[in-house]
Amino acid sequence: MNKLTELCIGIILVISSIILTGCSKSADNIVTTNNNQDPEPVSAESTPQAVPAKAESAPQAVPTTAPTPQAAPTTAPTPMITQAPPDKHNSEASAPSIAAISDAYMEKIIITEACPEAICEKRSDVTYGTVVHETYDSKTTGLTRGVNIVLPPNYDESKKYPVMYLLHGIFGDEYSFTNDSSNKITEISGNLAAEGKAKEMIIVMPNMFAASDKNQQPGFNAEGIAPYDNFINDLVNDLMPFMEENYSVLTGRENQAIAGFSMGGREALYIGFTRPDLFGYILAIAPAPGLTPGRDWAMTHPGQMQEDDLKIKSIEDTPYLIMVCCGTNDSVVGAFPKGYHDIMERNEVNHIWYEVPGADHNSYAIRSGLYNFIASIYKAEE
Repeated sequence: MNKLTELCIGIILVISSIILTGCSKSADNIVTTNNNQDPEPVSAESTPQAVPAKAESAPQAVPTTAPTPQAAPTTAPTPMITQAPPDKHNSEASAPSIAAISDAYMEKIIITEACPEAICEKRSDVTYGTVVHETYDSKTTGLTRGVNIVLPPNYDESKKYPVMYLLHGIFGDEYSFTNDSSNKITEISGNLAAEGKAKEMIIVMPNMFAASDKNQQPGFNAEGIAPYDNFINDLVNDLMPFMEENYSVLTGRENQAIAGFSMGGREALYIGFTRPDLFGYILAIAPAPGLTPGRDWAMTHPGQMQEDDLKIKSIEDTPYLIMVCCGTNDSVVGAFPKGYHDIMERNEVNHIWYEVPGADHNSYAIRSGLYNFIASIYKAEE
């Protein structure tokens, strides 16, 4: 081999070596670059971030799923809240209104037209109530006024008794019921209570002529009747407070009754319809003319109220019992009691109306009314 050939071979070898070295460096650079990209901070941070991101996502998924159980508590109260009104509504429906109680109560009352003779007799095995006379100061009239009170047998001040206010007829006074032995007030109330057919009660019999002039007399004219209409003020403002202060009476409409005969029957209706918040039980025996406008044999009555007003204004004050009765042969008040019954029917006032066969304007009718009424009162809420 000549020198020229050797020189060429040497040059080729050098060049080849240079090329191989360059390729090797390029390969190194490529490898280095790829190695740097794998743990590249961006990718490396991305991966840890992806893990936390998933890790945050997982905890978030748990609370997100957790509200679902929490939604159950939220949903749980919802039925309870939605249930409450229905329960309240149902309880209101199951606890009837006063009007419903009144309707059901009156429907159950069975009327006995004539008071049984046995109830009117004094019996040796029964202790009867005591009649006491009292006076009270009336701010309404400016006078001291009298009242008779029937206390139940063995009256005990540590007990409380329901009370019935019993009003006499025109020209009467606090002695009207007790002086006429045929009315049988103590016998009827005592025998019924002894037989367990009536509650023990205090019966209050006032002088209903509430005039400011002690010399004024009642009469069949506007002036002579006005004091009867004024009695509502004396009763509410003076007599009832006197009874509450001095006697062991229960208060509240469920424990208080208003009853009356003739003029007292008219006033019992007027007071009962005007103050049903005070009296849950109303009895009118042969009520006199003048509650509503009308004319009788004696005078023209302007009326204490108009016919359309003969109704209870608030359903919450519906009386438990309204009872009206009259003798079929009443020669004094005639058809007026039935007229009140017709007006109440027209005004959709639930009440009990009945007639006492053969009775005139007398104690026969009084005994019938008292018997049915005393046997029924103070029981509506039981």
